[in-house]
Amino acid sequence: MKKQLTYRKITKLKYVNEYRDEDLAKSYLAQIKDIVTKPWNIMEVCGGQTHSLVKNGIIDLLPDEINMIHGPGCPVCVTPIHLIDEAIYLAEEKNVILCSYGDMLRVPGATKSLLDAKAGHADIRILYSPLEAVQLAQNHPDREVVFFAVGFETTAPANAMSVVQAHQLGVKNYSILTSHVLVPPAMEAVMDDTESNIHAFLAAGHVCTIMGISEYGPLVDKYKIPIVVTGFEPVDLLQGIYMTVKQLEEGSAELENQYSRVVKSEGNQNAINLIQEVFKVDNRVWRGIGNIPQSGYEVNEKYAAYDANLKFSVNIEDTPENADCIAGAILKGIKKPSECSQFGKKCKPEFPLGAPMVSSEGACAAYYHFNFAMNQI
Repeated sequence: MKKQLTYRKITKLKYVNEYRDEDLAKSYLAQIKDIVTKPWNIMEVCGGQTHSLVKNGIIDLLPDEINMIHGPGCPVCVTPIHLIDEAIYLAEEKNVILCSYGDMLRVPGATKSLLDAKAGHADIRILYSPLEAVQLAQNHPDREVVFFAVGFETTAPANAMSVVQAHQLGVKNYSILTSHVLVPPAMEAVMDDTESNIHAFLAAGHVCTIMGISEYGPLVDKYKIPIVVTGFEPVDLLQGIYMTVKQLEEGSAELENQYSRVVKSEGNQNAINLIQEVFKVDNRVWRGIGNIPQSGYEVNEKYAAYDANLKFSVNIEDTPENADCIAGAILKGIKKPSECSQFGKKCKPEFPLGAPMVSSEGACAAYYHFNFAMNQI
């Protein structure tokens, strides 16, 4: 009988290369094949996990019974078109210095992207931190500086910190255009979708590093499904899949933490306090999915002066997705990127029809760069 690897062995590893160990990965693949007897649909929520699964060939190595379904865990992908159009409007018409992370620039809005606007001489700058944008506002007191605050709970503390810092420094020409989305409500929306057929989730480890794991227990209880908080390296993912399949085969539904070397059950309380200081939970429109109640952060009343929506009173209506794009079905896990008729044809990273082909966490980009494009060589 094959000896079972214990979870303890994984959590004792110290270095990144150990989580990419070929023999350890093969052992977990073998154990998954040993215990699986039925077809199971497992959704990895995070786009970073999707990229790791595709890049490392794990999707192709798993037994046929395991169907990995890619979830809506790409904040760039689910940023609604009207917010991209609002960012472009602020840069072009209000003469603000619009700051953004780099992967937002090529996401298509209704008629153009931020990169198109930048090419048309709008002052759009790529930054690595919102704190850089606060410094920029200090250096340019005669200009309004807006940071496009996109992300899940993971990036919310840094964006909140920028608002607190601007407030403490008396910087009044700084604000954030908020597009923060929350993972647990999205998982609930996926489960409630009539087209969904998910048996279990791999939860996003980096989100849980900030928020802890307590928000996932009610989902386990409500839907009677396993949820395993999982990391991003190949061995992390294979162990997470093994833990999930083991529960499914045993008929159990529990919340487990594979990523315990980083994720603590209570999360990061300092980061949580910072989020709660600046943001409030509100309804949020997700691109390709629609409105999900109580699924996003908005700047609260205390810091309303730093809310770009209020400061500039911009209200741009949302625009339907390109008719040839099935990004919504991909984000909900109903279809795979390769099932899109325009994948690798009209839709490529250079000329994307939808956001999942652009973002560094988009499922379409993962399939294109690590599967489709390599097969064309």
